[in-house]
Amino acid sequence: MIDPDSLTPKRIVEELDKYIIGQHKAKRAVAIALRNRYRRRLLSDDLREEVIPKNILMIGPTGVGKTEIARRLANLTAAPFIKVEATKFTEVGYVGRDVDSMVRDLVQVAQRMVENEKMEEVKGLAMQAALDRILDILEPPLRRRRQPAREPWVEAIGNIFPGAQQEEETPEPEPADSDYRAAAERKQRIREKLRDQLAAGLLDDRKLEIEVEETASPFFQVFSQQGMEEMGVDLQGMLGSMMPRKKKTHTVTVAEAKQLLADEAAREMIDHDQVTREAIERTEQSGIIFVDELDKIAGRERGGDGGPQVSREGVQRDILPIIEGSTVITKYGPVSTNHILFIAAGAFHVTKPSDLIPELQGRLPIRVELDSLGEDDFVRILQEPKNALIKQYIGLLATEGVEMEFTEGAVRQIARIAAEVNSRMENIGARRLQTIMERVLDDISFRAPEVEKKVVIDEDYVAHQLEDIVKDEDLSRYIL
Repeated sequence: MIDPDSLTPKRIVEELDKYIIGQHKAKRAVAIALRNRYRRRLLSDDLREEVIPKNILMIGPTGVGKTEIARRLANLTAAPFIKVEATKFTEVGYVGRDVDSMVRDLVQVAQRMVENEKMEEVKGLAMQAALDRILDILEPPLRRRRQPAREPWVEAIGNIFPGAQQEEETPEPEPADSDYRAAAERKQRIREKLRDQLAAGLLDDRKLEIEVEETASPFFQVFSQQGMEEMGVDLQGMLGSMMPRKKKTHTVTVAEAKQLLADEAAREMIDHDQVTREAIERTEQSGIIFVDELDKIAGRERGGDGGPQVSREGVQRDILPIIEGSTVITKYGPVSTNHILFIAAGAFHVTKPSDLIPELQGRLPIRVELDSLGEDDFVRILQEPKNALIKQYIGLLATEGVEMEFTEGAVRQIARIAAEVNSRMENIGARRLQTIMERVLDDISFRAPEVEKKVVIDEDYVAHQLEDIVKDEDLSRYIL
Protein backbone atom coordinates (compact mmCIF):
# COMPACT_ATOMS: atom_id res chain seq x y z
CA MET A 1 0.00 0.00 0.00
CA ILE A 2 1.30 3.47 -0.93
CA ASP A 3 1.21 6.38 1.53
CA PRO A 4 -1.97 8.39 0.74
CA ASP A 5 -0.03 11.66 1.14
CA SER A 6 2.10 10.79 -1.89
CA LEU A 7 -0.83 9.67 -4.05
CA THR A 8 -1.24 12.82 -6.10
CA PRO A 9 -3.44 12.50 -9.21
CA LYS A 10 -0.32 12.39 -11.36
CA ARG A 11 1.21 9.62 -9.22
CA ILE A 12 -2.04 7.63 -9.34
CA VAL A 13 -2.08 7.80 -13.16
CA GLU A 14 1.56 6.69 -13.23
CA GLU A 15 0.74 3.67 -11.07
CA LEU A 16 -2.23 2.75 -13.27
CA ASP A 17 -0.03 3.08 -16.37
CA LYS A 18 2.06 0.15 -15.08
CA TYR A 19 -0.87 -2.20 -15.67
CA ILE A 20 -3.28 -0.52 -18.09
CA ILE A 21 -2.46 0.76 -21.57
CA GLY A 22 -4.12 3.98 -22.75
CA GLN A 23 -7.49 5.19 -21.42
CA HIS A 24 -5.93 8.39 -20.09
CA LYS A 25 -9.27 10.19 -19.60
CA ALA A 26 -10.64 7.41 -17.42
CA LYS A 27 -7.43 7.28 -15.38
CA ARG A 28 -7.56 11.03 -14.78
CA ALA A 29 -11.18 10.81 -13.63
CA VAL A 30 -10.58 8.06 -11.09
CA ALA A 31 -7.33 9.69 -9.92
CA ILE A 32 -9.16 12.91 -9.10
CA ALA A 33 -11.96 10.98 -7.35
CA LEU A 34 -9.42 9.12 -5.19
CA ARG A 35 -7.48 12.28 -4.35
CA ASN A 36 -10.70 14.03 -3.35
CA ARG A 37 -11.16 11.39 -0.67
CA TYR A 38 -7.81 12.32 0.82
CA ARG A 39 -8.66 16.03 0.60
CA ARG A 40 -12.00 15.40 2.31
CA ARG A 41 -10.33 13.81 5.33
CA LEU A 42 -8.39 17.03 5.91
CA LEU A 43 -11.51 19.22 6.09
CA SER A 44 -13.19 20.38 9.27
CA ASP A 45 -15.82 18.07 10.75
CA ASP A 46 -18.82 20.14 9.70
CA LEU A 47 -17.66 20.48 6.08
CA ARG A 48 -16.34 16.92 5.76
CA GLU A 49 -19.82 15.38 6.04
CA GLU A 50 -21.15 17.67 3.31
CA VAL A 51 -18.65 16.52 0.67
CA ILE A 52 -20.08 13.53 -1.18
CA PRO A 53 -18.16 11.26 -3.59
CA LYS A 54 -18.22 12.17 -7.26
CA ASN A 55 -19.36 8.83 -8.64
CA ILE A 56 -18.16 7.82 -12.08
CA LEU A 57 -19.85 6.27 -15.12
CA MET A 58 -17.44 4.56 -17.53
CA ILE A 59 -18.74 4.02 -21.05
CA GLY A 60 -16.97 1.63 -23.38
CA PRO A 61 -16.98 -1.86 -24.90
CA THR A 62 -15.90 -4.93 -22.98
CA GLY A 63 -12.22 -5.66 -22.56
CA VAL A 64 -10.91 -2.09 -22.70
CA GLY A 65 -9.90 -1.84 -19.02
CA LYS A 66 -12.93 -0.57 -17.10
CA THR A 67 -12.81 -3.21 -14.36
CA GLU A 68 -9.01 -3.25 -14.22
CA ILE A 69 -8.86 0.52 -13.64
CA ALA A 70 -11.26 0.27 -10.68
CA ARG A 71 -9.54 -2.80 -9.21
CA ARG A 72 -6.04 -1.33 -9.45
CA LEU A 73 -7.32 1.90 -7.94
CA ALA A 74 -8.56 0.02 -4.89
CA ASN A 75 -5.26 -1.87 -4.58
CA LEU A 76 -3.31 1.38 -4.39
CA THR A 77 -4.81 2.30 -1.02
CA ALA A 78 -5.90 -1.11 0.30
CA ALA A 79 -9.51 0.02 -0.04
CA PRO A 80 -12.32 -2.57 0.21
CA PHE A 81 -13.46 -3.29 -3.35
CA ILE A 82 -16.09 -5.49 -4.94
CA LYS A 83 -17.38 -5.87 -8.47
CA VAL A 84 -21.05 -6.66 -9.02
CA GLU A 85 -23.15 -7.11 -12.15
CA ALA A 86 -26.31 -5.05 -12.21
CA THR A 87 -28.12 -7.84 -14.06
CA LYS A 88 -27.82 -10.14 -11.00
CA PHE A 89 -30.24 -8.04 -8.97
CA THR A 90 -34.01 -7.91 -8.99
CA GLU A 91 -36.46 -5.48 -7.46
CA VAL A 92 -37.21 -6.01 -3.77
CA GLY A 93 -40.00 -8.53 -3.33
CA TYR A 94 -39.00 -10.74 -6.25
CA VAL A 95 -36.81 -13.83 -6.40
CA GLY A 96 -33.16 -12.82 -6.75
CA ARG A 97 -30.51 -10.84 -4.94
CA ASP A 98 -31.46 -7.44 -3.55
CA VAL A 99 -29.15 -4.48 -4.02
CA ASP A 100 -28.34 -4.22 -0.30
CA SER A 101 -26.25 -7.36 -0.68
CA MET A 102 -23.53 -5.40 -2.50
CA VAL A 103 -22.90 -3.40 0.69
CA ARG A 104 -22.94 -6.54 2.82
CA ASP A 105 -20.40 -8.12 0.47
CA LEU A 106 -18.22 -5.00 0.69
CA VAL A 107 -18.13 -4.96 4.48
CA GLN A 108 -17.31 -8.69 4.41
CA VAL A 109 -14.29 -7.90 2.21
CA ALA A 110 -13.26 -5.12 4.62
CA GLN A 111 -13.62 -7.49 7.57
CA ARG A 112 -11.24 -9.99 5.96
CA MET A 113 -8.77 -7.26 5.04
CA VAL A 114 -8.59 -5.79 8.54
CA GLU A 115 -8.48 -9.23 10.16
CA ASN A 116 -5.55 -10.26 7.95
CA GLU A 117 -3.71 -7.04 8.80
CA LYS A 118 -4.20 -7.55 12.53
CA MET A 119 -3.12 -11.19 12.27
CA GLU A 120 0.02 -10.10 10.44
CA GLU A 121 0.88 -7.78 13.34
CA VAL A 122 0.89 -10.70 15.81
CA LYS A 123 2.40 -13.17 13.37
CA GLY A 124 5.62 -13.58 15.38
CA LEU A 125 3.85 -14.25 18.68
CA ALA A 126 1.35 -16.57 16.98
CA MET A 127 4.14 -18.63 15.44
CA GLN A 128 5.81 -19.02 18.84
CA ALA A 129 2.50 -20.21 20.29
CA ALA A 130 2.17 -22.68 17.42
CA LEU A 131 5.68 -24.00 18.04
CA ASP A 132 4.84 -24.44 21.74
CA ARG A 133 1.77 -26.53 20.86
CA ILE A 134 3.69 -28.68 18.40
CA LEU A 135 6.48 -29.13 20.94
CA ASP A 136 3.97 -30.29 23.56
CA ILE A 137 2.71 -32.90 21.07
CA LEU A 138 6.16 -34.16 20.08
CA GLU A 139 7.67 -34.05 23.58
CA PRO A 140 5.14 -33.46 26.40
CA PRO A 141 6.58 -31.56 29.39
CA LEU A 142 7.47 -33.47 32.58
CA ARG A 143 4.89 -33.14 35.35
CA ARG A 144 5.00 -34.25 39.00
CA ARG A 145 2.60 -37.00 39.97
CA ARG A 146 0.00 -35.59 42.31
CA GLN A 147 -1.80 -37.47 45.12
CA PRO A 148 -5.47 -37.95 44.19
CA ALA A 149 -7.69 -35.41 45.87
CA ARG A 150 -10.12 -36.80 48.48
CA GLU A 151 -13.80 -36.39 47.82
CA PRO A 152 -15.49 -33.75 50.05
CA TRP A 153 -17.99 -36.27 51.47
CA VAL A 154 -15.12 -38.50 52.60
CA GLU A 155 -13.55 -35.58 54.47
CA ALA A 156 -16.91 -34.74 56.11
CA ILE A 157 -17.52 -38.32 57.31
CA GLY A 158 -13.97 -38.55 58.61
CA ASN A 159 -14.45 -35.42 60.68
CA ILE A 160 -17.69 -36.70 62.25
CA PHE A 161 -16.77 -40.38 62.62
CA PRO A 162 -12.99 -40.64 62.79
CA GLY A 163 -13.14 -44.42 63.00
CA ALA A 164 -15.35 -44.75 59.95
CA GLN A 165 -12.60 -43.86 57.49
CA GLN A 166 -11.66 -46.77 55.31
CA GLU A 167 -8.04 -47.55 54.81
CA GLU A 168 -6.91 -45.83 51.64
CA GLU A 169 -4.55 -47.29 49.14
CA THR A 170 -1.05 -45.97 49.56
CA PRO A 171 -0.25 -43.72 46.59
CA GLU A 172 2.83 -44.39 44.55
CA PRO A 173 5.69 -42.46 46.14
CA GLU A 174 6.85 -39.39 44.30
CA PRO A 175 10.39 -39.41 42.96
CA ALA A 176 13.02 -37.75 45.07
CA ASP A 177 13.64 -34.08 44.39
CA SER A 178 17.09 -34.74 43.01
CA ASP A 179 15.80 -37.40 40.61
CA TYR A 180 12.95 -35.14 39.55
CA ARG A 181 15.30 -32.22 38.89
CA ALA A 182 17.60 -34.43 36.82
CA ALA A 183 14.69 -35.78 34.77
CA ALA A 184 13.30 -32.26 34.31
CA GLU A 185 16.67 -30.99 33.09
CA ARG A 186 16.98 -33.86 30.59
CA LYS A 187 13.44 -33.21 29.37
CA GLN A 188 14.20 -29.48 29.03
CA ARG A 189 17.34 -30.16 26.99
CA ILE A 190 15.39 -32.45 24.66
CA ARG A 191 12.62 -29.83 24.26
CA GLU A 192 15.09 -27.04 23.53
CA LYS A 193 16.81 -29.17 20.89
CA LEU A 194 13.44 -29.98 19.31
CA ARG A 195 12.45 -26.31 19.41
CA ASP A 196 15.61 -25.35 17.49
CA GLN A 197 14.90 -28.07 14.93
CA LEU A 198 11.30 -26.90 14.57
CA ALA A 199 12.35 -23.29 14.07
CA ALA A 200 14.96 -24.34 11.49
CA GLY A 201 12.42 -26.42 9.56
CA LEU A 202 14.31 -29.69 10.03
CA LEU A 203 11.13 -31.50 11.14
CA ASP A 204 8.78 -30.02 8.53
CA ASP A 205 8.15 -33.36 6.78
CA ARG A 206 7.30 -35.23 9.96
CA LYS A 207 3.63 -36.23 10.45
CA LEU A 208 1.63 -35.52 13.59
CA GLU A 209 -1.98 -35.19 14.75
CA ILE A 210 -3.35 -31.80 15.78
CA GLU A 211 -6.75 -30.48 16.84
CA VAL A 212 -8.04 -27.37 15.09
CA GLU A 213 -11.37 -25.58 15.25
CA GLU A 214 -13.83 -26.21 12.46
CA THR A 215 -14.41 -23.12 10.32
CA ALA A 216 -18.19 -23.17 10.68
CA SER A 217 -20.84 -25.44 12.08
CA PRO A 218 -23.12 -27.16 9.53
CA PHE A 219 -26.01 -25.62 11.47
CA PHE A 220 -24.85 -22.10 10.58
CA GLN A 221 -24.00 -23.08 7.00
CA VAL A 222 -27.57 -24.27 6.41
CA PHE A 223 -29.08 -21.08 7.76
CA SER A 224 -26.60 -18.97 5.80
CA GLN A 225 -27.76 -20.67 2.62
CA GLN A 226 -31.34 -19.93 3.54
CA GLY A 227 -30.66 -16.20 3.39
CA MET A 228 -30.03 -15.20 7.01
CA GLU A 229 -27.15 -13.10 5.73
CA GLU A 230 -29.62 -11.13 3.61
CA MET A 231 -31.39 -10.18 6.85
CA GLY A 232 -28.18 -8.96 8.43
CA VAL A 233 -28.30 -11.61 11.17
CA ASP A 234 -25.06 -13.04 12.56
CA LEU A 235 -26.16 -16.40 13.93
CA GLN A 236 -22.60 -17.50 14.60
CA GLY A 237 -21.98 -14.42 16.73
CA MET A 238 -25.33 -14.63 18.56
CA LEU A 239 -25.20 -18.33 19.35
CA GLY A 240 -21.44 -18.89 19.36
CA SER A 241 -21.27 -19.15 23.16
CA MET A 242 -24.23 -21.54 23.26
CA MET A 243 -22.96 -23.70 20.40
CA PRO A 244 -19.15 -23.44 20.47
CA ARG A 245 -17.16 -24.59 17.51
CA LYS A 246 -16.04 -28.18 17.56
CA LYS A 247 -12.44 -29.25 17.25
CA LYS A 248 -11.43 -31.71 14.59
CA THR A 249 -8.32 -33.90 14.51
CA HIS A 250 -6.12 -33.70 11.41
CA THR A 251 -3.01 -35.65 10.47
CA VAL A 252 -0.67 -33.15 8.84
CA THR A 253 3.01 -32.44 8.39
CA VAL A 254 4.80 -30.23 10.88
CA ALA A 255 5.03 -27.50 8.22
CA GLU A 256 1.25 -27.52 7.74
CA ALA A 257 0.70 -27.68 11.51
CA LYS A 258 2.80 -24.54 11.99
CA GLN A 259 0.60 -22.57 9.60
CA LEU A 260 -2.72 -23.94 10.87
CA LEU A 261 -1.90 -23.45 14.54
CA ALA A 262 -0.31 -20.04 13.95
CA ASP A 263 -3.44 -18.82 12.15
CA GLU A 264 -5.64 -20.15 14.95
CA ALA A 265 -3.45 -18.52 17.60
CA ALA A 266 -3.41 -15.20 15.72
CA ARG A 267 -7.22 -15.15 15.54
CA GLU A 268 -7.39 -15.68 19.28
CA MET A 269 -4.90 -12.88 19.94
CA ILE A 270 -6.62 -10.13 17.96
CA ASP A 271 -9.53 -8.04 19.24
CA HIS A 272 -12.44 -9.01 17.00
CA ASP A 273 -14.61 -6.11 18.17
CA GLN A 274 -11.88 -3.69 17.09
CA VAL A 275 -11.58 -5.52 13.77
CA THR A 276 -15.30 -5.07 13.15
CA ARG A 277 -15.20 -1.36 14.06
CA GLU A 278 -12.28 -0.72 11.73
CA ALA A 279 -13.88 -2.77 8.94
CA ILE A 280 -17.08 -0.73 9.09
CA GLU A 281 -15.14 2.54 9.18
CA ARG A 282 -12.99 1.50 6.23
CA THR A 283 -16.07 0.43 4.29
CA GLU A 284 -17.82 3.74 4.91
CA GLN A 285 -14.82 6.00 4.28
CA SER A 286 -12.85 4.26 1.53
CA GLY A 287 -15.00 1.46 0.07
CA ILE A 288 -15.36 1.17 -3.71
CA ILE A 289 -18.23 -0.63 -5.45
CA PHE A 290 -17.87 -1.31 -9.17
CA VAL A 291 -21.30 -1.85 -10.80
CA ASP A 292 -20.81 -3.45 -14.20
CA GLU A 293 -23.35 -3.98 -17.00
CA LEU A 294 -25.36 -0.94 -15.98
CA ASP A 295 -26.44 -0.55 -19.61
CA LYS A 296 -28.29 -3.88 -19.37
CA ILE A 297 -30.77 -2.42 -16.87
CA ALA A 298 -31.07 0.96 -18.63
CA GLY A 299 -34.39 1.60 -20.31
CA ARG A 300 -37.76 2.82 -19.19
CA GLU A 301 -40.90 0.78 -18.64
CA ARG A 302 -43.14 0.62 -21.64
CA GLY A 303 -46.89 0.74 -21.38
CA GLY A 304 -48.86 -2.43 -22.01
CA ASP A 305 -46.08 -4.88 -21.22
CA GLY A 306 -48.06 -6.45 -18.41
CA GLY A 307 -46.16 -5.19 -15.39
CA PRO A 308 -42.98 -3.63 -14.05
CA GLN A 309 -39.58 -4.65 -15.39
CA VAL A 310 -38.27 -6.03 -12.12
CA SER A 311 -34.76 -6.49 -13.48
CA ARG A 312 -34.49 -3.09 -15.13
CA GLU A 313 -36.12 0.10 -13.90
CA GLY A 314 -37.09 -1.60 -10.65
CA VAL A 315 -33.43 -2.35 -9.95
CA GLN A 316 -32.46 1.22 -10.85
CA ARG A 317 -34.89 2.52 -8.26
CA ASP A 318 -33.50 0.15 -5.64
CA ILE A 319 -29.89 1.08 -6.42
CA LEU A 320 -30.67 4.79 -6.19
CA PRO A 321 -30.92 5.08 -2.37
CA ILE A 322 -27.72 3.04 -1.97
CA ILE A 323 -25.81 5.47 -4.19
CA GLU A 324 -27.56 8.53 -2.72
CA GLY A 325 -26.61 7.47 0.78
CA SER A 326 -28.49 5.22 3.15
CA THR A 327 -27.87 2.81 6.02
CA VAL A 328 -27.70 -0.91 5.32
CA ILE A 329 -28.02 -3.44 8.12
CA THR A 330 -25.29 -6.09 7.96
CA LYS A 331 -24.32 -8.87 10.34
CA TYR A 332 -21.44 -6.65 11.52
CA GLY A 333 -23.71 -3.69 12.25
CA PRO A 334 -25.25 -0.77 10.34
CA VAL A 335 -23.16 0.60 7.45
CA SER A 336 -23.66 4.04 5.93
CA THR A 337 -23.18 4.34 2.16
CA ASN A 338 -22.92 8.15 2.14
CA HIS A 339 -19.22 8.19 1.25
CA ILE A 340 -18.73 4.92 -0.62
CA LEU A 341 -17.38 5.56 -4.13
CA PHE A 342 -19.50 3.98 -6.87
CA ILE A 343 -17.97 3.36 -10.29
CA ALA A 344 -20.56 2.19 -12.81
CA ALA A 345 -19.75 0.85 -16.25
CA GLY A 346 -21.45 -0.36 -19.38
CA ALA A 347 -20.99 -0.66 -23.13
CA PHE A 348 -24.18 1.30 -23.92
CA HIS A 349 -24.31 -0.07 -27.48
CA VAL A 350 -28.09 -0.35 -27.59
CA THR A 351 -29.09 1.99 -24.78
CA LYS A 352 -27.71 5.38 -23.74
CA PRO A 353 -26.89 6.84 -20.32
CA SER A 354 -29.91 9.09 -20.79
CA ASP A 355 -32.10 5.95 -20.70
CA LEU A 356 -31.34 5.59 -17.00
CA ILE A 357 -33.87 7.12 -14.63
CA PRO A 358 -33.05 10.83 -14.11
CA GLU A 359 -32.33 10.46 -10.40
CA LEU A 360 -29.69 7.79 -11.07
CA GLN A 361 -28.12 9.84 -13.83
CA GLY A 362 -27.69 12.69 -11.37
CA ARG A 363 -25.79 10.43 -8.96
CA LEU A 364 -23.21 9.56 -11.63
CA PRO A 365 -21.97 13.07 -12.46
CA ILE A 366 -18.58 12.13 -13.97
CA ARG A 367 -18.87 10.50 -17.40
CA VAL A 368 -15.82 9.12 -19.20
CA GLU A 369 -15.80 7.29 -22.51
CA LEU A 370 -13.12 4.66 -22.95
CA ASP A 371 -11.52 4.14 -26.34
CA SER A 372 -11.74 0.94 -28.34
CA LEU A 373 -8.44 -0.90 -28.65
CA GLY A 374 -6.62 -1.31 -31.94
CA GLU A 375 -3.55 -3.15 -33.22
CA ASP A 376 -1.02 -0.71 -31.75
CA ASP A 377 -2.70 -0.89 -28.36
CA PHE A 378 -2.55 -4.70 -28.45
CA VAL A 379 1.19 -4.61 -29.20
CA ARG A 380 1.75 -2.51 -26.10
CA ILE A 381 -0.61 -4.61 -23.97
CA LEU A 382 1.31 -7.76 -24.90
CA GLN A 383 4.66 -6.32 -23.84
CA GLU A 384 4.59 -3.27 -21.59
CA PRO A 385 2.44 -3.82 -18.44
CA LYS A 386 4.00 -5.44 -15.37
CA ASN A 387 1.53 -8.31 -15.82
CA ALA A 388 1.82 -8.46 -19.63
CA LEU A 389 0.58 -11.67 -21.24
CA ILE A 390 3.91 -12.48 -22.88
CA LYS A 391 5.71 -12.12 -19.53
CA GLN A 392 3.16 -14.47 -17.96
CA TYR A 393 3.63 -17.19 -20.57
CA ILE A 394 7.42 -16.89 -20.52
CA GLY A 395 7.32 -17.29 -16.73
CA LEU A 396 4.95 -20.28 -16.88
CA LEU A 397 7.07 -22.23 -19.36
CA ALA A 398 10.27 -21.30 -17.54
CA THR A 399 9.03 -23.55 -14.72
CA GLU A 400 9.48 -26.45 -17.17
CA GLY A 401 12.98 -25.29 -18.08
CA VAL A 402 11.85 -23.84 -21.43
CA GLU A 403 13.37 -20.52 -22.45
CA MET A 404 10.87 -18.82 -24.75
CA GLU A 405 11.43 -15.69 -26.83
CA PHE A 406 8.99 -13.66 -28.93
CA THR A 407 10.23 -11.67 -31.92
CA GLU A 408 8.80 -8.23 -32.67
CA GLY A 409 7.20 -9.66 -35.82
CA ALA A 410 5.41 -12.34 -33.79
CA VAL A 411 4.03 -9.80 -31.33
CA ARG A 412 2.83 -7.59 -34.18
CA GLN A 413 1.23 -10.58 -35.92
CA ILE A 414 -0.69 -11.62 -32.79
CA ALA A 415 -1.90 -8.03 -32.29
CA ARG A 416 -2.95 -7.73 -35.94
CA ILE A 417 -4.97 -10.96 -35.86
CA ALA A 418 -6.64 -9.96 -32.58
CA ALA A 419 -7.70 -6.62 -34.04
CA GLU A 420 -8.92 -8.30 -37.23
CA VAL A 421 -11.01 -10.91 -35.39
CA ASN A 422 -12.51 -8.20 -33.14
CA SER A 423 -13.54 -6.19 -36.20
CA ARG A 424 -15.17 -9.19 -37.91
CA MET A 425 -16.94 -10.58 -34.87
CA GLU A 426 -17.90 -9.45 -31.40
CA ASN A 427 -15.41 -6.89 -30.11
CA ILE A 428 -14.21 -8.25 -26.76
CA GLY A 429 -11.19 -5.97 -26.53
CA ALA A 430 -7.96 -7.18 -24.98
CA ARG A 431 -9.58 -10.44 -23.88
CA ARG A 432 -9.17 -11.60 -27.49
CA LEU A 433 -5.41 -11.70 -26.91
CA GLN A 434 -5.75 -14.43 -24.30
CA THR A 435 -7.68 -16.65 -26.72
CA ILE A 436 -5.15 -16.14 -29.50
CA MET A 437 -2.13 -16.64 -27.24
CA GLU A 438 -3.58 -19.96 -26.06
CA ARG A 439 -3.96 -21.13 -29.65
CA VAL A 440 -0.44 -19.99 -30.60
CA LEU A 441 1.21 -21.73 -27.62
CA ASP A 442 -1.06 -24.77 -27.46
CA ASP A 443 1.50 -27.18 -28.93
CA ILE A 444 4.44 -25.83 -26.93
CA SER A 445 2.49 -25.89 -23.68
CA PHE A 446 1.49 -29.51 -24.31
CA ARG A 447 5.03 -30.69 -25.13
CA ALA A 448 6.87 -28.42 -22.70
CA PRO A 449 8.48 -31.19 -20.59
CA GLU A 450 9.95 -32.84 -23.74
CA VAL A 451 10.43 -29.83 -26.02
CA GLU A 452 13.83 -28.27 -26.74
CA LYS A 453 14.87 -25.88 -24.00
CA LYS A 454 14.98 -22.73 -26.17
CA VAL A 455 12.01 -21.79 -28.32
CA VAL A 456 11.72 -18.74 -30.55
CA ILE A 457 8.20 -17.63 -31.50
CA ASP A 458 8.44 -15.72 -34.78
CA GLU A 459 5.96 -14.36 -37.29
CA ASP A 460 5.96 -17.53 -39.39
CA TYR A 461 5.22 -19.72 -36.36
CA VAL A 462 2.23 -17.54 -35.38
CA ALA A 463 0.90 -17.55 -38.95
CA HIS A 464 1.29 -21.34 -39.17
CA GLN A 465 -0.58 -21.91 -35.88
CA LEU A 466 -3.49 -19.62 -36.76
CA GLU A 467 -3.64 -19.72 -40.56
CA ASP A 468 -6.43 -22.27 -41.00
CA ILE A 469 -8.55 -20.86 -38.18
CA VAL A 470 -8.31 -17.23 -39.33
CA LYS A 471 -9.15 -18.11 -42.95
CA ASP A 472 -12.23 -20.14 -42.01
CA GLU A 473 -14.58 -17.48 -40.66
CA ASP A 474 -17.09 -20.01 -39.37
CA LEU A 475 -14.36 -21.87 -37.50
CA SER A 476 -12.88 -18.71 -36.06
CA ARG A 477 -16.25 -17.80 -34.57
CA TYR A 478 -16.03 -20.90 -32.39
CA ILE A 479 -12.29 -21.00 -31.64
CA LEU A 480 -11.16 -17.38 -31.59
